[in-house]
Amino acid sequence: MFDFKKEEVAMPVYDYKCGKCGKTFSMIMNIKEKETKKIKCPKCKSVRVKPVYSGFFAVTSRKS
Repeated sequence: MFDFKKEEVAMPVYDYKCGKCGKTFSMIMNIKEKETKKIKCPKCKSVRVKPVYSGFFAVTSRKS
């Protein structure tokens, strides 16, 4: 039996770059927060931020 209170849930990490000061930063949030939250630069507080897309690595049980 699982103890969901103690189980850690993985949260996605989103990377952004500020269009005003150029700072690159990461934020951990769930999908609902990402859709509704106004993302601000932690350095200059600007909302002119754009997502930075990076590659990812996935492990699957299927061989191709």
